[in-house]
Amino acid sequence: MKFLPYALLLILPLAAGHADPLTPEESETPAAPYLLPGAPVFDVTISRFRESFNTTNPGLPLNEFRAIETSRDKTNLTRAATKINENLYASTALERGTLKIKSMQITWLPIQGPEQKAARAKALQYMAAVLRSFTPGLSAAQSQARLTRLLSAGKNQRYFSQTEGAIRYVVSDSGEKGLTFAVEPIKLALTDALEGNNK
Repeated sequence: MKFLPYALLLILPLAAGHADPLTPEESETPAAPYLLPGAPVFDVTISRFRESFNTTNPGLPLNEFRAIETSRDKTNLTRAATKINENLYASTALERGTLKIKSMQITWLPIQGPEQKAARAKALQYMAAVLRSFTPGLSAAQSQARLTRLLSAGKNQRYFSQTEGAIRYVVSDSGEKGLTFAVEPIKLALTDALEGNNK
């Protein structure tokens, strides 16, 4: 049971396929986008992100991330996680070698009873702070509003994503089993129209 929360941190890549059950023709769930060859990275290492996050959010500390040993994906990425409290964890997928971030995730494991409301509020604070860290033009209120919209759109979905600019926001809502919010970079490509305007 000791390692159960860390196993739950890996639900996002496993849930990255369809929200509906697989059809007989689908032999396996498609990989999460950040697992694909050539997936982009944020231009920041996990240690620099943590240092900046803790400075900007003194009331929401992130402890040092520790590598998670897994037989999967060893060739192209490293997984790491840190425990925030008994029901809240941060995890990340890092580019192997550089340790630059490919995906930053916050996972909340819902609890029952009188502490649930406060625990959820704390989880949402961390999620909004991570969102704001990768979208620095947003105010605290704007990041909370964007997070609320994303969580509402992704409610009860194993995988929901929305792209804004060079960022992909991902929600994996497994109800009582946990809620994961992630921020990932995407590759931007010039459209034909844009290229035509520059001629």
